[in-house]
Amino acid sequence: MNGDSNERPMISLRDVSKSFNGKKVLDGLSIDVARGETVVIVGGSGTGKSVTLKHMIGLIRPDSGHIIVAGEDLCCMSTLDLNHFRQRFGMSFQEGALFDSMNVFENIAFPLRRHTDKSEDEIRTRVHECLDLVHLEGVESRRPSELSGGMRRRVGFARAISLEPEILLFDEPTTGLDPVISDIVAGLILEMDDRLGTTTVTITHDMKVAFKIADRVAMLHEGRVIESGTPDEFRASANPIVQQFIEGRAEGPLTESSVLSP
Repeated sequence: MNGDSNERPMISLRDVSKSFNGKKVLDGLSIDVARGETVVIVGGSGTGKSVTLKHMIGLIRPDSGHIIVAGEDLCCMSTLDLNHFRQRFGMSFQEGALFDSMNVFENIAFPLRRHTDKSEDEIRTRVHECLDLVHLEGVESRRPSELSGGMRRRVGFARAISLEPEILLFDEPTTGLDPVISDIVAGLILEMDDRLGTTTVTITHDMKVAFKIADRVAMLHEGRVIESGTPDEFRASANPIVQQFIEGRAEGPLTESSVLSP
């Protein structure tokens, strides 16, 4: 679903910088995500993709710059207000990040019990609705360890949408999955975007997934966005760094700069 360029951005990072132990990870990063848009952020390992996503949801505060979501500046919020504001997000972490001690039903019910006043009957209904959205049936009593990698991701998606969020964030949703399951997961993200009408940001290094689900692809390099455009525009980029990453070549400016050198 494409965003309306005439509206203010749903998410706006403005000149965001962040360092850890003296190492600069984000260096004046700016990016906008329109309401209803699906943006995929790509880049090599250590380029700040996950750090960017955690800034968007307020899990990390920037050293400088601003993170504005739905017109609210997260940098100016108290911890209490920020915790409440995060309920507008649904986030699916790598590997699903499920609670191993809970079964599937309890995992999805967890945020509903924590953040709503729903009755147990209402919670049960909502859990079943979420499982239906991700095409999983009859797994409520199973533990995460009893599920395949692809099924765990889908349970993670179901939990992420349980509070009916306006914004969905996916952190490497296909890492560790085979190409067929990765394509199924990508198709599910597309279907969820369409059915729920969310603003969606996904980070990945899987270009096949990126091109399948994105309205717009943005590439991070050295802490900044160096290219942004539709999948077709991104494929046609004249930037040699972008082309090396798309093609997965060992030779090129990425490795010449020793960023990815062995």
